[in-house]
Amino acid sequence: MRTSRRTLTPVFRIAKHTFIDEARQKSFVIMVVVCATGLFLVRGCYQGNYMLNGQYLDSETVARTLSKVAFHVIGAGAMIITALLSMRIFRRDRNEGVQACILSKPIARWQYVLGKTLGLWVLSVVIMFILNSIICIITSINLNVFMPEYLVASLLCSVNLLFVVITVFLLSLLMPDIIAFLCVLGIGVIGFVAEGVAAVSQSQVAQAMMQQSGAHPQTNLTWWKVVYYLWPKLSGVQQAASSWIDNGPYHVSGPVHPLVNVVLYCLVLGTLLFRRFNSEDIA
Repeated sequence: MRTSRRTLTPVFRIAKHTFIDEARQKSFVIMVVVCATGLFLVRGCYQGNYMLNGQYLDSETVARTLSKVAFHVIGAGAMIITALLSMRIFRRDRNEGVQACILSKPIARWQYVLGKTLGLWVLSVVIMFILNSIICIITSINLNVFMPEYLVASLLCSVNLLFVVITVFLLSLLMPDIIAFLCVLGIGVIGFVAEGVAAVSQSQVAQAMMQQSGAHPQTNLTWWKVVYYLWPKLSGVQQAASSWIDNGPYHVSGPVHPLVNVVLYCLVLGTLLFRRFNSEDIA
């Protein structure tokens, strides 16, 4: 017990300092303030006078529909903010001599990397939770609808933020910071497009069009399906989490649930990150 406590104490200290240092950055404060202000500016959309097919929608339907849209926007924005924060941490610590100072003490490299990852991940989760809490407050005040499941869905998406932190950390050791950011951004965009194409292809309209054209659905495992199944399911996690908001059905497209897919990626990429950082020269 004492050995494990001594091992984890430096990790928690590094995580704490990382959390505080990043939260004090002016760029971070500006991004959070801009996001929060944007959410308050759209509060006028949360009103119960929407009409569909000649009938007014009830306040709960309006709240859940609009909140689901806001949920996806906040999730995507939180991942972008996390990637922007992650891409410069190792370079800044190296240039300022922080890495050399920390690792000159009886602290292993894996403890440093784990502490940095944990601190930035917790900060990102807090950001996303605060932004989603603003939506909950708006729906409670404007529509008198409180949705605790909305906050649960927000916590489920925290695994996406962990993936972003680990991936950007790893890529920032292999390429320039901005390229690492763009690569992670590309992973998210490609995944979103692939999920959209898969959803459209499985719709009743698409199936009817294929039947009329005489085409038959492909049942064989093609290279596109292999890439789709193996691609990081960040968008899939968002979709699965958002199904909690309106209690809607969610169809798992693939042999593995998106949450399991992203967790496995975090474990594999995290292992590669530790191995790569161990070979880094610390000046």
